[in-house]
Amino acid sequence: MPPTDHPSLRAIREEHATLAAVLRALLHLADEGPGDRPEGYFDTLRAMLFYIDEFPERQHHPKESDLLFPRIARLAPDTMEVIGQLEREHIDGEAEVRALQHRLLAWELLGEPRRADFVHAARRYVEFYLEHMRLEEVVLLPIACELLGPQDWAVLDAAFAAQVDPLGADRDPAYDRLFTRIAQRAPKALAAGVQAGLAWRTPAAEAASAGSMKP
Repeated sequence: MPPTDHPSLRAIREEHATLAAVLRALLHLADEGPGDRPEGYFDTLRAMLFYIDEFPERQHHPKESDLLFPRIARLAPDTMEVIGQLEREHIDGEAEVRALQHRLLAWELLGEPRRADFVHAARRYVEFYLEHMRLEEVVLLPIACELLGPQDWAVLDAAFAAQVDPLGADRDPAYDRLFTRIAQRAPKALAAGVQAGLAWRTPAAEAASAGSMKP
């Protein structure tokens, strides 16, 4: 197996690509506005924010924090500063998602005067999260590929295989309702998010990640 082709690494990159697509789709819809379908519109935005909260914060990040980061830090102590930054961002990101959910509710209940507050906060969050993922992929994952041994990869691969991205190719049936809301109600926004890709990746890597998703 090539050193950069471990299942856990593929899972991380695929989950990042899916998350980036949902984040950009959220911004696309926020710019578009509710039009004459406010109920379905806000329902779709809520589903997107639920995905951002439920999967990355509850399943993706814990495996990074509990399994990947400690192994990298043990073999490359000079990464402790960036790992500390990423861990703080995991915590901060949870609070930011909850704040976005509140701002969305304010927009829905109080109307157009609260829209700009939500859109501004959403753009700030998307920029924050894209940079967070870039740092992981550009700085830490290459170090992991270089230094981690077969036993480390066996543990990581097994851990990531035990979870399922609700918007990925093998989504959990429990997330079907969420998947349906996002995929059917915002297909153009999701497609635009997928097409935008991740700027720090090669075209080949982008194609591989985009091909793994079935929105």
